[in-house]
Amino acid sequence: MAVRMKDEVSQHVEMKSSADGSWTSSRNVHPQTSSLRRLFSFTQLLAFSLTFMGSWEVMAMNMGATFYNGGPQTLTWGILAVIGGSLMQALSLAELAAIQPIAGAQYHWTDLLAPERHRRLITWMQGWVTWFAWVSALAGVTSGQANILLGLVSTHFPDTYEEKPWHITVLIVVQILVAGLINTFAFRVVPWMELCGGVLHIALWLVFVVVLLALAPKGSADFVFFERTVASGWENGFVVHMSEEVRKAKKAVPRSMILTTVLNGLLAYGITLAILFSIDDPEVLLKSPYPIIPLSINTAGKAGGTVMITGLLVITFCVVAASMASVSRITWAWARDGALPAWFAKVDPRYHVPIRSVWLPVVLVSLISLFGVGNTATATVFSAFTSLSSLGLYTSYIVAISCLVHARLTGRLGEGSSYPVQYGEWRLPRRLAMPINLLALGWTVYIAIWLPFPTTLPVTGANMNYAGPIYVLVLCAAMGYWFIWGKAKWPGLNPLPVMKVIGHD
Repeated sequence: MAVRMKDEVSQHVEMKSSADGSWTSSRNVHPQTSSLRRLFSFTQLLAFSLTFMGSWEVMAMNMGATFYNGGPQTLTWGILAVIGGSLMQALSLAELAAIQPIAGAQYHWTDLLAPERHRRLITWMQGWVTWFAWVSALAGVTSGQANILLGLVSTHFPDTYEEKPWHITVLIVVQILVAGLINTFAFRVVPWMELCGGVLHIALWLVFVVVLLALAPKGSADFVFFERTVASGWENGFVVHMSEEVRKAKKAVPRSMILTTVLNGLLAYGITLAILFSIDDPEVLLKSPYPIIPLSINTAGKAGGTVMITGLLVITFCVVAASMASVSRITWAWARDGALPAWFAKVDPRYHVPIRSVWLPVVLVSLISLFGVGNTATATVFSAFTSLSSLGLYTSYIVAISCLVHARLTGRLGEGSSYPVQYGEWRLPRRLAMPINLLALGWTVYIAIWLPFPTTLPVTGANMNYAGPIYVLVLCAAMGYWFIWGKAKWPGLNPLPVMKVIGHD
Protein backbone atom coordinates (compact mmCIF):
# COMPACT_ATOMS: atom_id res chain seq x y z
CA MET A 1 0.00 0.00 0.00
CA ALA A 2 1.36 3.41 -0.90
CA VAL A 3 0.40 7.03 -0.39
CA ARG A 4 1.69 9.34 -3.09
CA MET A 5 1.84 13.08 -2.77
CA LYS A 6 3.43 15.74 -4.92
CA ASP A 7 5.54 18.39 -3.23
CA GLU A 8 5.35 22.08 -4.05
CA VAL A 9 8.30 22.12 -6.44
CA SER A 10 6.70 19.44 -8.68
CA GLN A 11 8.94 16.67 -7.38
CA HIS A 12 6.97 13.46 -6.80
CA VAL A 13 7.78 11.39 -3.74
CA GLU A 14 6.15 8.07 -3.02
CA MET A 15 5.81 7.10 0.64
CA LYS A 16 5.38 3.38 1.19
CA SER A 17 4.79 1.27 4.24
CA SER A 18 7.73 -1.11 4.41
CA ALA A 19 7.74 -4.63 5.76
CA ASP A 20 9.17 -3.55 9.11
CA GLY A 21 6.26 -1.18 9.74
CA SER A 22 7.92 2.13 8.84
CA TRP A 23 7.58 4.72 6.08
CA THR A 24 10.17 4.67 3.28
CA SER A 25 10.41 6.87 0.23
CA SER A 26 11.24 6.31 -3.39
CA ARG A 27 11.45 8.62 -6.39
CA ASN A 28 8.67 7.14 -8.45
CA VAL A 29 6.66 9.58 -10.48
CA HIS A 30 2.91 9.17 -10.56
CA PRO A 31 1.37 11.19 -13.39
CA GLN A 32 -2.01 11.60 -11.67
CA THR A 33 -0.87 12.91 -8.31
CA SER A 34 -1.11 16.50 -7.18
CA SER A 35 -1.20 18.78 -4.16
CA LEU A 36 -3.99 20.78 -2.62
CA ARG A 37 -3.94 24.48 -3.44
CA ARG A 38 -3.73 27.16 -0.75
CA LEU A 39 -6.82 29.11 -1.73
CA PHE A 40 -7.91 30.56 1.61
CA SER A 41 -6.72 33.98 2.74
CA PHE A 42 -6.96 34.92 6.42
CA THR A 43 -10.19 36.86 5.81
CA GLN A 44 -11.77 33.95 3.96
CA LEU A 45 -10.65 31.51 6.65
CA LEU A 46 -12.12 33.75 9.35
CA ALA A 47 -15.42 33.91 7.45
CA PHE A 48 -15.26 30.13 6.98
CA SER A 49 -14.78 29.68 10.74
CA LEU A 50 -17.51 32.15 11.70
CA THR A 51 -20.01 30.48 9.40
CA PHE A 52 -18.95 26.96 10.33
CA MET A 53 -19.35 27.54 14.07
CA GLY A 54 -22.76 29.14 13.47
CA SER A 55 -23.18 29.96 17.14
CA TRP A 56 -26.05 32.43 17.05
CA GLU A 57 -27.89 30.47 14.37
CA VAL A 58 -27.70 27.34 16.52
CA MET A 59 -28.95 29.26 19.55
CA ALA A 60 -31.85 30.68 17.55
CA MET A 61 -32.89 27.39 15.99
CA ASN A 62 -32.54 25.16 19.06
CA MET A 63 -33.64 27.35 21.97
CA GLY A 64 -36.66 25.11 22.54
CA ALA A 65 -34.44 22.42 24.05
CA THR A 66 -33.19 24.82 26.72
CA PHE A 67 -36.71 25.85 27.69
CA TYR A 68 -37.45 22.17 28.06
CA ASN A 69 -34.60 21.66 30.51
CA GLY A 70 -33.66 24.74 32.52
CA GLY A 71 -35.50 27.67 31.00
CA PRO A 72 -34.37 31.24 30.30
CA GLN A 73 -32.20 31.40 33.41
CA THR A 74 -30.10 28.47 32.20
CA LEU A 75 -29.80 29.98 28.73
CA THR A 76 -28.87 33.47 29.91
CA TRP A 77 -26.24 32.51 32.45
CA GLY A 78 -25.13 29.15 31.09
CA ILE A 79 -24.01 30.61 27.78
CA LEU A 80 -21.44 32.74 29.62
CA ALA A 81 -19.85 29.58 30.97
CA VAL A 82 -19.94 28.05 27.50
CA ILE A 83 -18.19 31.08 26.00
CA GLY A 84 -15.51 31.01 28.69
CA GLY A 85 -14.90 27.28 28.35
CA SER A 86 -14.86 27.44 24.56
CA LEU A 87 -12.33 30.27 24.65
CA MET A 88 -10.02 28.18 26.85
CA GLN A 89 -10.35 25.35 24.32
CA ALA A 90 -9.68 27.67 21.38
CA LEU A 91 -6.56 29.15 23.01
CA SER A 92 -5.15 25.69 23.73
CA LEU A 93 -5.92 24.27 20.30
CA ALA A 94 -4.68 27.45 18.57
CA GLU A 95 -1.26 26.94 20.14
CA LEU A 96 -1.22 23.42 18.72
CA ALA A 97 -2.32 24.68 15.31
CA ALA A 98 0.55 27.20 15.31
CA ILE A 99 2.99 24.35 15.86
CA GLN A 100 1.53 22.12 13.17
CA PRO A 101 -1.26 23.50 10.92
CA ILE A 102 -2.19 20.27 9.19
CA ALA A 103 -5.40 18.63 7.95
CA GLY A 104 -5.17 15.76 10.45
CA ALA A 105 -5.32 18.28 13.30
CA GLN A 106 -6.12 16.50 16.59
CA TYR A 107 -4.58 13.15 15.75
CA HIS A 108 -1.44 14.78 14.30
CA TRP A 109 -1.00 16.89 17.44
CA THR A 110 -1.53 13.78 19.54
CA ASP A 111 1.16 11.92 17.62
CA LEU A 112 3.53 14.87 18.03
CA LEU A 113 3.18 15.19 21.80
CA ALA A 114 1.96 11.83 23.16
CA PRO A 115 4.20 9.62 25.33
CA GLU A 116 6.54 7.65 23.09
CA ARG A 117 5.59 4.24 24.44
CA HIS A 118 1.90 4.47 23.55
CA ARG A 119 2.03 7.02 20.74
CA ARG A 120 0.93 4.82 17.87
CA LEU A 121 -2.06 3.37 19.74
CA ILE A 122 -3.22 6.75 21.08
CA THR A 123 -2.87 8.32 17.63
CA TRP A 124 -4.73 5.43 16.04
CA MET A 125 -7.68 5.72 18.43
CA GLN A 126 -7.70 9.50 18.19
CA GLY A 127 -7.75 9.38 14.39
CA TRP A 128 -10.69 7.01 14.16
CA VAL A 129 -12.78 8.80 16.79
CA THR A 130 -12.12 12.18 15.13
CA TRP A 131 -12.99 10.90 11.68
CA PHE A 132 -16.24 9.25 12.77
CA ALA A 133 -17.18 12.37 14.75
CA TRP A 134 -16.77 14.61 11.70
CA VAL A 135 -18.81 12.31 9.46
CA SER A 136 -21.48 12.30 12.16
CA ALA A 137 -21.38 16.11 12.35
CA LEU A 138 -21.95 16.30 8.59
CA ALA A 139 -25.02 14.09 8.95
CA GLY A 140 -26.26 16.22 11.83
CA VAL A 141 -26.00 19.58 10.06
CA THR A 142 -27.80 18.29 6.96
CA SER A 143 -30.53 16.82 9.16
CA GLY A 144 -30.93 20.11 11.02
CA GLN A 145 -31.21 22.04 7.76
CA ALA A 146 -33.85 19.61 6.48
CA ASN A 147 -35.92 19.87 9.67
CA ILE A 148 -35.92 23.68 9.64
CA LEU A 149 -37.00 23.73 6.00
CA LEU A 150 -39.84 21.31 6.62
CA GLY A 151 -40.83 23.28 9.71
CA LEU A 152 -41.14 26.39 7.54
CA VAL A 153 -43.23 24.48 4.99
CA SER A 154 -45.51 23.16 7.75
CA THR A 155 -46.01 26.69 9.07
CA HIS A 156 -47.11 27.96 5.66
CA PHE A 157 -49.29 24.98 4.78
CA PRO A 158 -50.62 23.58 8.07
CA ASP A 159 -53.76 22.09 6.52
CA THR A 160 -52.37 20.64 3.31
CA TYR A 161 -48.84 19.49 4.12
CA GLU A 162 -48.23 16.31 6.10
CA GLU A 163 -44.63 15.59 6.91
CA LYS A 164 -43.38 12.08 6.11
CA PRO A 165 -40.12 10.52 7.36
CA TRP A 166 -38.81 10.08 3.82
CA HIS A 167 -39.05 13.84 3.23
CA ILE A 168 -36.15 14.35 5.65
CA THR A 169 -34.12 11.66 3.92
CA VAL A 170 -34.65 13.19 0.47
CA LEU A 171 -33.59 16.64 1.68
CA ILE A 172 -30.49 15.22 3.39
CA VAL A 173 -29.42 13.37 0.25
CA VAL A 174 -30.07 16.39 -2.00
CA GLN A 175 -28.05 18.69 0.26
CA ILE A 176 -25.12 16.36 0.55
CA LEU A 177 -25.05 15.65 -3.19
CA VAL A 178 -25.04 19.36 -4.02
CA ALA A 179 -22.33 20.04 -1.44
CA GLY A 180 -20.32 17.13 -2.84
CA LEU A 181 -20.57 18.48 -6.39
CA ILE A 182 -19.51 21.96 -5.27
CA ASN A 183 -16.54 20.58 -3.34
CA THR A 184 -15.55 18.46 -6.32
CA PHE A 185 -15.92 20.62 -9.39
CA ALA A 186 -16.15 24.15 -8.05
CA PHE A 187 -13.98 24.19 -4.95
CA ARG A 188 -12.44 27.48 -6.05
CA VAL A 189 -15.74 29.16 -5.21
CA VAL A 190 -15.90 27.68 -1.69
CA PRO A 191 -13.62 30.34 -0.09
CA TRP A 192 -15.76 33.07 -1.69
CA MET A 193 -18.94 31.23 -0.78
CA GLU A 194 -17.84 31.10 2.85
CA LEU A 195 -16.82 34.77 2.72
CA CYS A 196 -20.35 35.65 1.60
CA GLY A 197 -21.70 33.34 4.29
CA GLY A 198 -19.59 35.15 6.89
CA VAL A 199 -20.92 38.54 5.79
CA LEU A 200 -24.49 37.20 5.90
CA HIS A 201 -23.71 35.68 9.32
CA ILE A 202 -23.13 39.19 10.68
CA ALA A 203 -25.76 41.03 8.63
CA LEU A 204 -28.60 38.63 9.41
CA TRP A 205 -27.74 38.77 13.10
CA LEU A 206 -28.29 42.53 12.97
CA VAL A 207 -31.61 42.00 11.16
CA PHE A 208 -32.87 39.52 13.78
CA VAL A 209 -31.78 41.64 16.74
CA VAL A 210 -33.23 44.89 15.35
CA VAL A 211 -36.52 43.31 14.22
CA LEU A 212 -37.09 41.39 17.45
CA LEU A 213 -36.25 44.26 19.77
CA ALA A 214 -38.18 46.84 17.72
CA LEU A 215 -41.33 44.92 16.83
CA ALA A 216 -41.85 41.99 19.19
CA PRO A 217 -43.78 42.24 22.49
CA LYS A 218 -41.35 42.66 25.37
CA GLY A 219 -40.73 40.10 28.07
CA SER A 220 -39.60 41.06 31.55
CA ALA A 221 -36.04 41.08 32.87
CA ASP A 222 -37.18 38.72 35.62
CA PHE A 223 -38.26 36.20 32.97
CA VAL A 224 -34.98 36.52 31.05
CA PHE A 225 -32.55 36.29 33.96
CA PHE A 226 -34.36 34.33 36.67
CA GLU A 227 -37.14 32.18 35.16
CA ARG A 228 -36.36 28.49 35.50
CA THR A 229 -38.39 25.65 34.01
CA VAL A 230 -37.78 21.91 34.11
CA ALA A 231 -40.01 19.63 32.06
CA SER A 232 -37.52 16.88 31.30
CA GLY A 233 -37.47 15.17 34.69
CA TRP A 234 -33.88 16.26 35.41
CA GLU A 235 -33.14 18.43 38.43
CA ASN A 236 -29.68 19.91 39.16
CA GLY A 237 -28.57 22.75 41.49
CA PHE A 238 -14.12 23.60 12.60
CA VAL A 239 -11.43 24.92 10.59
CA VAL A 240 -8.27 23.60 11.35
CA HIS A 241 -8.74 20.70 8.91
CA MET A 242 -8.48 23.24 6.09
CA SER A 243 -5.01 24.34 7.28
CA GLU A 244 -3.13 22.93 4.32
CA GLU A 245 -5.19 25.13 1.99
CA VAL A 246 -4.59 28.38 3.89
CA ARG A 247 -1.90 30.89 3.00
CA LYS A 248 0.50 31.59 5.93
CA ALA A 249 -1.34 28.94 7.93
CA LYS A 250 0.94 29.05 10.98
CA LYS A 251 -0.31 32.55 11.76
CA ALA A 252 -3.73 32.61 10.07
CA VAL A 253 -5.18 29.44 11.61
CA PRO A 254 -4.56 30.28 15.32
CA ARG A 255 -5.78 33.87 14.85
CA SER A 256 -8.90 32.64 13.10
CA MET A 257 -9.68 30.09 15.83
CA ILE A 258 -9.48 32.65 18.63
CA LEU A 259 -11.29 35.48 16.83
CA THR A 260 -14.04 33.10 15.76
CA THR A 261 -14.69 31.98 19.33
CA VAL A 262 -14.78 35.54 20.69
CA LEU A 263 -16.96 36.97 17.91
CA ASN A 264 -19.37 34.05 17.83
CA GLY A 265 -19.65 34.12 21.60
CA LEU A 266 -20.70 37.77 21.54
CA LEU A 267 -23.17 37.14 18.70
CA ALA A 268 -24.66 34.11 20.47
CA TYR A 269 -25.18 36.01 23.71
CA GLY A 270 -26.68 38.97 21.87
CA ILE A 271 -29.23 36.88 19.95
CA THR A 272 -30.09 34.98 23.14
CA LEU A 273 -31.02 38.15 24.99
CA ALA A 274 -32.89 39.55 21.97
CA ILE A 275 -34.99 36.38 21.64
CA LEU A 276 -35.72 36.08 25.36
CA PHE A 277 -36.79 39.72 25.67
CA SER A 278 -39.11 39.17 22.66
CA ILE A 279 -41.08 36.32 24.26
CA ASP A 280 -44.26 37.27 26.09
CA ASP A 281 -46.00 33.88 25.92
CA PRO A 282 -43.47 31.02 25.80
CA GLU A 283 -46.12 28.29 25.85
CA VAL A 284 -47.44 29.37 22.44
CA LEU A 285 -43.98 29.44 20.85
CA LEU A 286 -42.85 26.16 22.37
CA LYS A 287 -45.64 24.26 20.62
CA SER A 288 -43.32 24.40 17.60
CA PRO A 289 -40.18 22.21 17.64
CA TYR A 290 -38.35 25.27 16.23
CA PRO A 291 -39.76 28.31 18.08
CA ILE A 292 -37.68 30.75 16.03
CA ILE A 293 -40.05 30.13 13.08
CA PRO A 294 -43.30 31.28 14.76
CA LEU A 295 -41.41 34.01 16.65
CA SER A 296 -40.06 35.50 13.40
CA ILE A 297 -43.38 35.24 11.58
CA ASN A 298 -45.38 36.65 14.50
CA THR A 299 -42.96 39.55 14.77
CA ALA A 300 -42.19 40.47 11.15
CA GLY A 301 -45.27 39.06 9.42
CA LYS A 302 -45.51 36.02 7.21
CA ALA A 303 -43.41 37.43 4.35
CA GLY A 304 -40.80 39.12 6.55
CA GLY A 305 -40.48 36.16 8.89
CA THR A 306 -40.09 33.78 5.95
CA VAL A 307 -37.27 35.91 4.54
CA MET A 308 -35.52 35.86 7.91
CA ILE A 309 -35.75 32.06 8.23
CA THR A 310 -34.68 31.66 4.60
CA GLY A 311 -31.57 33.64 5.46
CA LEU A 312 -30.86 31.13 8.22
CA LEU A 313 -31.24 28.31 5.72
CA VAL A 314 -28.76 29.96 3.33
CA ILE A 315 -26.19 30.29 6.11
CA THR A 316 -26.82 26.70 7.18
CA PHE A 317 -26.15 25.46 3.65
CA CYS A 318 -22.84 27.32 3.75
CA VAL A 319 -22.16 25.30 6.91
CA VAL A 320 -23.04 22.11 5.00
CA ALA A 321 -20.54 23.03 2.28
CA ALA A 322 -17.91 23.89 4.91
CA SER A 323 -18.58 20.63 6.76
CA MET A 324 -18.14 18.70 3.55
CA ALA A 325 -14.81 20.43 2.92
CA SER A 326 -13.57 19.66 6.44
CA VAL A 327 -14.74 16.05 6.46
CA SER A 328 -13.19 15.37 3.07
CA ARG A 329 -9.84 16.79 4.21
CA ILE A 330 -9.65 14.71 7.36
CA THR A 331 -10.71 11.66 5.31
CA TRP A 332 -7.94 12.42 2.85
CA ALA A 333 -5.42 12.99 5.66
CA TRP A 334 -6.37 9.75 7.46
CA ALA A 335 -5.97 7.84 4.21
CA ARG A 336 -2.67 9.61 3.49
CA ASP A 337 -1.51 8.40 6.90
CA GLY A 338 -2.33 4.79 6.08
CA ALA A 339 -5.37 4.11 8.30
CA LEU A 340 -8.05 4.39 5.61
CA PRO A 341 -7.28 2.74 2.24
CA ALA A 342 -4.66 4.71 0.27
CA TRP A 343 -7.13 4.86 -2.64
CA PHE A 344 -8.81 7.76 -0.82
CA ALA A 345 -5.54 9.72 -0.53
CA LYS A 346 -5.38 10.59 -4.23
CA VAL A 347 -5.72 14.27 -5.14
CA ASP A 348 -7.25 14.85 -8.55
CA PRO A 349 -4.60 16.53 -10.78
CA ARG A 350 -7.15 18.66 -12.61
CA TYR A 351 -9.26 20.01 -9.77
CA HIS A 352 -6.63 19.70 -7.00
CA VAL A 353 -9.28 18.16 -4.77
CA PRO A 354 -9.29 14.74 -3.04
CA ILE A 355 -12.42 13.69 -4.95
CA ARG A 356 -12.58 10.18 -3.53
CA SER A 357 -12.38 11.58 0.00
CA VAL A 358 -15.21 13.98 -0.82
CA TRP A 359 -17.54 11.25 -1.96
CA LEU A 360 -16.86 8.70 0.76
CA PRO A 361 -18.71 10.83 3.38
CA VAL A 362 -21.42 11.59 0.80
CA VAL A 363 -22.08 7.88 0.33
CA LEU A 364 -21.90 7.07 4.04
CA VAL A 365 -24.29 9.82 5.16
CA SER A 366 -26.70 9.11 2.30
CA LEU A 367 -26.84 5.41 3.16
CA ILE A 368 -27.31 6.03 6.87
CA SER A 369 -30.05 8.60 6.18
CA LEU A 370 -32.08 5.83 4.52
CA PHE A 371 -32.83 4.46 7.98
CA GLY A 372 -35.11 7.46 8.43
CA VAL A 373 -37.49 6.12 5.78
CA GLY A 374 -38.68 3.26 7.97
CA ASN A 375 -40.38 3.29 11.35
CA THR A 376 -39.34 4.97 14.59
CA ALA A 377 -36.94 2.15 15.43
CA THR A 378 -34.99 2.47 12.17
CA ALA A 379 -35.04 6.28 12.38
CA THR A 380 -33.32 5.91 15.75
CA VAL A 381 -30.29 4.45 13.96
CA PHE A 382 -29.76 7.71 12.08
CA SER A 383 -30.32 9.80 15.21
CA ALA A 384 -27.88 7.59 17.11
CA PHE A 385 -25.21 8.14 14.46
CA THR A 386 -25.60 11.94 14.47
CA SER A 387 -25.39 11.94 18.27
CA LEU A 388 -21.76 10.79 18.08
CA SER A 389 -20.40 14.12 16.78
CA SER A 390 -20.23 16.23 19.95
CA LEU A 391 -19.00 13.44 22.21
CA GLY A 392 -16.41 12.29 19.67
CA LEU A 393 -15.05 15.79 19.03
CA TYR A 394 -14.94 16.67 22.72
CA THR A 395 -13.00 13.54 23.59
CA SER A 396 -10.59 14.25 20.73
CA TYR A 397 -9.97 17.67 22.32
CA ILE A 398 -9.40 15.98 25.70
CA VAL A 399 -6.73 13.73 24.23
CA ALA A 400 -4.99 16.52 22.30
CA ILE A 401 -4.95 18.99 25.22
CA SER A 402 -3.86 16.24 27.64
CA CYS A 403 -0.90 15.49 25.37
CA LEU A 404 -0.09 19.22 25.33
CA VAL A 405 -0.12 19.34 29.13
CA HIS A 406 2.03 16.20 29.30
CA ALA A 407 4.54 17.71 26.87
CA ARG A 408 4.80 20.87 28.98
CA LEU A 409 5.31 18.93 32.21
CA THR A 410 7.92 16.55 30.77
CA GLY A 411 9.90 19.25 28.97
CA ARG A 412 9.16 17.88 25.53
CA LEU A 413 7.75 21.23 24.36
CA GLY A 414 9.67 24.49 24.60
CA GLU A 415 11.65 27.20 22.87
CA GLY A 416 15.03 26.47 21.35
CA SER A 417 16.70 23.63 19.51
CA SER A 418 17.22 21.64 22.70
CA TYR A 419 13.51 20.79 22.86
CA PRO A 420 12.13 17.91 20.76
CA VAL A 421 9.04 19.98 19.88
CA GLN A 422 9.27 23.76 19.52
CA TYR A 423 6.52 26.35 19.72
CA GLY A 424 5.04 27.77 16.55
CA GLU A 425 4.78 31.40 15.54
CA TRP A 426 2.02 31.98 18.09
CA ARG A 427 1.95 30.75 21.67
CA LEU A 428 0.22 31.43 24.96
CA PRO A 429 1.93 33.68 27.54
CA ARG A 430 4.36 31.58 29.54
CA ARG A 431 2.71 32.03 32.95
CA LEU A 432 -0.83 31.61 31.65
CA ALA A 433 -0.27 28.64 29.34
CA MET A 434 -0.64 25.81 31.87
CA PRO A 435 -3.63 27.36 33.73
CA ILE A 436 -5.41 27.91 30.41
CA ASN A 437 -4.70 24.34 29.30
CA LEU A 438 -5.98 22.93 32.61
CA LEU A 439 -9.12 25.07 32.49
CA ALA A 440 -9.74 23.93 28.91
CA LEU A 441 -9.20 20.31 29.91
CA GLY A 442 -11.49 20.58 32.94
CA TRP A 443 -14.27 22.24 30.94
CA THR A 444 -14.04 19.72 28.11
CA VAL A 445 -14.11 16.75 30.49
CA TYR A 446 -17.11 18.24 32.32
CA ILE A 447 -19.08 18.65 29.08
CA ALA A 448 -18.05 15.22 27.78
CA ILE A 449 -19.36 13.57 30.96
CA TRP A 450 -22.84 15.02 30.46
CA LEU A 451 -23.12 14.58 26.69
CA PRO A 452 -24.14 10.88 26.82
CA PHE A 453 -26.84 11.46 29.47
CA PRO A 454 -30.48 11.11 28.35
CA THR A 455 -32.37 14.38 27.98
CA THR A 456 -35.54 13.07 29.63
CA LEU A 457 -36.46 10.97 32.64
CA PRO A 458 -37.69 8.29 32.80
CA VAL A 459 -35.59 6.84 29.98
CA THR A 460 -37.32 4.91 27.19
CA GLY A 461 -36.18 3.53 23.88
CA ALA A 462 -37.61 6.59 22.13
CA ASN A 463 -35.91 9.27 24.26
CA MET A 464 -32.67 7.40 24.94
CA ASN A 465 -29.46 9.30 24.18
CA TYR A 466 -27.48 6.87 22.06
CA ALA A 467 -24.29 8.95 21.95
CA GLY A 468 -22.67 6.81 24.64
CA PRO A 469 -23.41 3.37 23.14
CA ILE A 470 -22.42 4.52 19.63
CA TYR A 471 -19.22 6.03 20.99
CA VAL A 472 -18.33 2.79 22.79
CA LEU A 473 -19.08 0.86 19.59
CA VAL A 474 -16.67 3.08 17.62
CA LEU A 475 -13.99 2.64 20.29
CA CYS A 476 -14.42 -1.15 20.26
CA ALA A 477 -14.31 -1.28 16.46
CA ALA A 478 -11.16 0.87 16.34
CA MET A 479 -9.49 -1.21 19.05
CA GLY A 480 -10.48 -4.45 17.33
CA TYR A 481 -9.06 -3.21 14.02
CA TRP A 482 -5.89 -2.24 15.88
CA PHE A 483 -5.30 -5.78 17.13
CA ILE A 484 -6.35 -7.39 13.83
CA TRP A 485 -4.26 -5.18 11.54
CA GLY A 486 -3.02 -1.87 12.90
CA LYS A 487 -0.67 -3.03 15.67
CA ALA A 488 1.40 -5.15 13.31
CA LYS A 489 1.06 -3.32 9.99
CA TRP A 490 0.22 0.35 10.52
CA PRO A 491 3.51 2.29 10.37
CA GLY A 492 2.22 5.40 12.10
CA LEU A 493 1.74 8.79 10.49
CA ASN A 494 3.24 9.55 7.10
CA PRO A 495 6.17 11.93 7.77
CA LEU A 496 6.15 13.60 4.34
CA PRO A 497 3.05 15.80 4.89
CA VAL A 498 4.45 17.00 8.22
CA MET A 499 7.75 17.90 6.56
CA LYS A 500 5.91 19.89 3.92
CA VAL A 501 3.82 21.76 6.49
CA ILE A 502 6.88 22.60 8.60
CA GLY A 503 8.77 23.78 5.54
CA HIS A 504 5.93 25.89 4.12
CA ASP A 505 6.21 29.64 4.70
